[in-house]
Amino acid sequence: MESKHERQTPDQGRGFGFLLSLPILSWALYDFANTIFSSNITTVFFPFYVTDTIGNTAELEQLGNTLIAYANALASFFLVIFSPLFGVWIDQTGYKQRYIVRFAGVSILCTVLMGVFAGWNSDATLWGLPAPFVATVLVFVLAKFFYNSSLIFYDAKISDLVPRNRLSTLSGFGVAVGYMGTLVGLLVYFLLDDGYEYVFLATAGLYLIFTLPLLFFLKDKQSVQKRPRMSLLIGYKEIIATFKEIRKHQSIFRFMVAYFFVNDAIATTIAVMSVYAVTVVGFSSGQFIILYLVSTVTAIIGSFCFGQIANRVGAHRSFSFVALIMVIALTVGVLATAQWMFWIAGSLFGIALGSIWVTSRILIVELSPVEKRGQFFGLFAFSGKVSSIIGPMIYGSITLVLRGYGDLASRIALTSLIVLTLIGLIVHVAKKKTPDRMAVR
Repeated sequence: MESKHERQTPDQGRGFGFLLSLPILSWALYDFANTIFSSNITTVFFPFYVTDTIGNTAELEQLGNTLIAYANALASFFLVIFSPLFGVWIDQTGYKQRYIVRFAGVSILCTVLMGVFAGWNSDATLWGLPAPFVATVLVFVLAKFFYNSSLIFYDAKISDLVPRNRLSTLSGFGVAVGYMGTLVGLLVYFLLDDGYEYVFLATAGLYLIFTLPLLFFLKDKQSVQKRPRMSLLIGYKEIIATFKEIRKHQSIFRFMVAYFFVNDAIATTIAVMSVYAVTVVGFSSGQFIILYLVSTVTAIIGSFCFGQIANRVGAHRSFSFVALIMVIALTVGVLATAQWMFWIAGSLFGIALGSIWVTSRILIVELSPVEKRGQFFGLFAFSGKVSSIIGPMIYGSITLVLRGYGDLASRIALTSLIVLTLIGLIVHVAKKKTPDRMAVR
């Protein structure tokens, strides 16, 4: 497989010129596109929309935190149900790009609907809340589910593009380009005075525009080992069999457990970072945008640098470094009583956020056998998305139970993320007692 890639792209053995080829740029621009959605919707403007709509007392702010966390958890719950099947689809058909385009298209449509519902004027209520608000939150859940679904196929696509010795460079490049999308996406902030509906609609437009190169300039490679179609039931039985087989691959199993806990903290921080900065530390929305821009710059630097660090010291050790940075960032965030402290926390979190995708994608490719890579990417997503349920649920439940204590509720909730990250780090660095029973090819 590797020799085939090398024959097709001989220039990839020298320098960084291969990163400027049209297929590679088209692939990387989807990282640019989906990061616009992730930053604008998940991290910044949807949380602002929730807190601005639900109220501004100390107790209502904590209830807003709970609602944001639970909405993110629900989106992850749907992904947990379907992500193992997505991995089977990859191995069964060899198709990746067509599913990226389909899921991205639905996510873009749902983002448009967020704008439509956010601008809907109605006195109707559902569950004691304004009907337009409830509709916007529910469509957000769908938009995030389909966005995350596209990433499973997008991550798996990387092994089709370059030989193995270029994976870390390409992974770092893709993530860096993605975080540059954040810089462009945040320009919609200037529409905020006109209403959140315009922010959501503009985000959908940018998401669409930068997805188009992947649609037109990148092609799927048909699997040479295409198998007959399987029913959904048979597909899930195969996933169960893969779970049993993973015991033969102790290294990747241990990494998935470690990633589960570290991603738990990272996914939750992404969802609550903006409201924590505003309601606990005292940032204005404009100040947080600037902080987020700085965090994005550090994410760009961190993602590209960790691609090179992984080349030098290995992806396994690099992942440990990322977890340590995350622990430091969260600790500073919990203790932050002044804005300058949260500036430090936000910058360090940017480095960790940009780097974890680089190191984790490389480790999955390195540790998984070629013929099972699609399924293991599905399991990797499964591990990450289960954690994306539990982390926000823990955070949201703490803020809900302790809402009467105001800011302290959020600080205790953030402390729980430090514990989760430390557990992941300990699992990752623990030495295996026996070698894997099946060598990874």
